[in-house]
Amino acid sequence: MAVGHSVDPVRWRAVLDTAADRIASRFSRAEPRQTAAAFVEGLLSTLERKTCWSLAERAGLADPQPMQRLLRTAVWEADHVRDDVREWLVEHLAHSDGVLVVDETGFLKKGNGSVGVQRQYTGTAGRIENSQVAVFLAYCSPRGRGLIDRRIYLPEGTWCAQPTRRTTAGIPKQIRFATKPALATQMITDAIQAGAPAGWVTGDEVYGADPDLRAWLENNQIGYVLAVACDRRVAVNDGRTLVRADELAARIPHREWQLHSCGPGAKGPRDYLWAWITTATAPGEHRWLLIRRHRTTGELAFYLCWSPHPVPLHTLVRVAGTRWSIEELFQTGKGQVGLDHYQVRGWTGWHRFITLAMLALAVLTILTAISVEAEPADADLITLTVAETRRLLNILITTHTTDSDHALRWSLWRRKSQARARRSHYARRSAPLPK
Repeated sequence: MAVGHSVDPVRWRAVLDTAADRIASRFSRAEPRQTAAAFVEGLLSTLERKTCWSLAERAGLADPQPMQRLLRTAVWEADHVRDDVREWLVEHLAHSDGVLVVDETGFLKKGNGSVGVQRQYTGTAGRIENSQVAVFLAYCSPRGRGLIDRRIYLPEGTWCAQPTRRTTAGIPKQIRFATKPALATQMITDAIQAGAPAGWVTGDEVYGADPDLRAWLENNQIGYVLAVACDRRVAVNDGRTLVRADELAARIPHREWQLHSCGPGAKGPRDYLWAWITTATAPGEHRWLLIRRHRTTGELAFYLCWSPHPVPLHTLVRVAGTRWSIEELFQTGKGQVGLDHYQVRGWTGWHRFITLAMLALAVLTILTAISVEAEPADADLITLTVAETRRLLNILITTHTTDSDHALRWSLWRRKSQARARRSHYARRSAPLPK
């Protein structure tokens, strides 16, 4: 190993083995237990597409059926593995400055069979597309960040109220319609009850606009910095006057804006101008409207803030800046461990694939965290990134070669399977239409 490098291959191998050990008890049989370990290692690999076919070929299996059984019919609970992922991440990332970040991401899909799919707005595409949308919860601290929970969003009219679609997709009977903020509340509740040390929650306008989520956080003494729209009316003058947020921003004198960084970015510190206005309506309340202004464009962003105790401005700025962490986690999850590569349609398969992808991402998060902590400060080096961690992991730990006979057998298997699928498609298209 190069002198001064923080990477310890023996320790990295131990972390990868720990990932499999943490979830081993969730499987009663050896086959799915071993398949799950191979599945996660495949998600961490350099495969271009991480599907059951490609993961099975890489694992040396004769066909994709073991991987497909793992996602569809094998006996194990994805929520229990989710709990293991959350516990493992919190063990490594726990910090008194921890923040829970909630946000949704979209998965573009064709057809109407995938659970929760419909034409809906998704930030992934920046427009209305045929897609699934899921709400995720991240734990972020100075030690690192990782995804610790997930909920797929089921539209009320097109899914929750359609018994046939629910049955076909395998949606449990007890699952009812829940808004995205309600899903966020469920996940935050579970995280707090599981002992995740977080005094703050942050999220975008979808969550800032929901009074039930804000009330739940206040009742549970959890501070929040939640984005809201510019037309949000807030109380000033001890609650006697309601004023639009953008109108308040226009009244703030230039000297009242303060320069703060909300964290390091890819191109340097993310410096903005900030102002805060007290919006408390009762004595002893700690409630503010936080306003962010871009130094060059003047673009504004607004946040409703509450804390169970007084805090300085820079604390609110830090929490607001943490929200970008989950967007980076989505990019990393999709780009590094195939978070969006799944080819399953049902409720069970979706939760299983996503949970195993979260475990793979947790491996990268923990490896990066322990290596950064061990690395001496060096102005000539950027901090080890998750992408670089995965590259080194595949070079140093999980180097994998496939013999020619295995590759050729898989080529024949793929072509036969594709031929069967084509014949089936042709037969359906040539069948007479029902009268």
